[in-house]
Formats: sequence, structure tokens, C-alpha cells
Amino acid sequence: MKINHYNTSGKPKGEVEIPDKLLILNNRGTQALKDTVVAYLANQRQGTSKVKQRSEVSGGGKKPWRQKGTGRARAGSIRSPLWRHGGVVFGPHPRDWSLKVPKKVKALAFRKALSERLAAGDVSVIDALKLKSHKTKDFVSALQNLKLEGDVLLVTAAVDENLNRASRNVPWVEVARPEELNAYTLLRFDRIVFTEPAFEAVAQKLARAQ
Repeated sequence: MKINHYNTSGKPKGEVEIPDKLLILNNRGTQALKDTVVAYLANQRQGTSKVKQRSEVSGGGKKPWRQKGTGRARAGSIRSPLWRHGGVVFGPHPRDWSLKVPKKVKALAFRKALSERLAAGDVSVIDALKLKSHKTKDFVSALQNLKLEGDVLLVTAAVDENLNRASRNVPWVEVARPEELNAYTLLRFDRIVFTEPAFEAVAQKLARAQ
């Protein structure tokens, strides 16, 4: 499969090829992709929600009134769930939402996600993006040359302090390195832009997973 290659001015420079054997161009891997994304989102949950049950609410040790003779319904505690300030029935409690996915399933899901984005034409490759300063306007100007729309994932091979600082105030762009990618991040953004070294690193990662 061939991907369009642009320079930092947005002009076509040629094409970059990735072997089809590294991709998944059929329905294989769909379930692995679903399981991986579900597990990733579940692992982001803190699981710290907590309510107090009847036994945990302070007070209520004394019976409000005698059992018979008052004409009112019988009551044993003012902390009953039926009462105001009473305990909560079936409320959330701390729990571990995390799910585990085998490494081979994660690798399969990564290949499937990247293959789908490549087939849809949502991936492009550019020359290494070097900024002379850490100013946000310089970074935005460079992106405008590429005519990108929607949320953008920019993948760079090396840590660039100017690039990291310039992109922090652009809410629709996220900068990542190849080793930080996973199936969910590949699906989350509208467009994915790799620098040429980063794309080569991802291709090598896929080749090792064969």
C-alpha cells in the first residue's frame, strides 16, 4: 500500500510504501480491535465512586417512635433508605474496572486499526517537522500548509521540545511518538500524520510483530 508523502510546505513529494503483508486488508482482527478498545477505555476508569449504605450513615441508633399506637407506619431508624439523609440502596462502590488483553491480541488490534485508517486514506506522511521556536503560531502555520481538518494526531520519531511546547495550546492536535501509539489512539483522531522517521519506526514495529 502506498501513502502520500508531503514536505512541510504541503506540496506532494512522492509516496511511501508499506508492504501489504504487514497490514490486515480483510475482516480478520475485528474482534481483537473491539476487545482492545473496550479494555483501554475500561482501564481509564478510576473506580472510586462511593455512596454510604444504611449501616454507614451516622445516626439512627434510636427508634423514632414506638412500634404501635401512634397511627404512623412502623419505623426502626431515621437512616432508612426511605428517609431523607438515609442510606443509599444499590449505589456504586469502589471497584477495579481494569481488563487484561494478551500482547498478541493487542498487536493484532494495532495492525487492524492502522490498516483501516490507511485504507480509508486518513494517513499521510511528511518530512521531519522542525520548528525554529516554541511559538504556537509557528506550529499552526505549519499545519495550515498541510490543509488538515478535524482532530489530528501528529506522530514524530524523536522528542522535540519546541514542537511539544508549541502544540500544547492547540486543542485539536496531539503529538505522540511511535512507541506511545495504540489501537485506540489510531481510531480516535480524524487524521493521522506521521513524520517519515516515525512511519519507518511503525513499519518496523509491524514487521517485528509478524
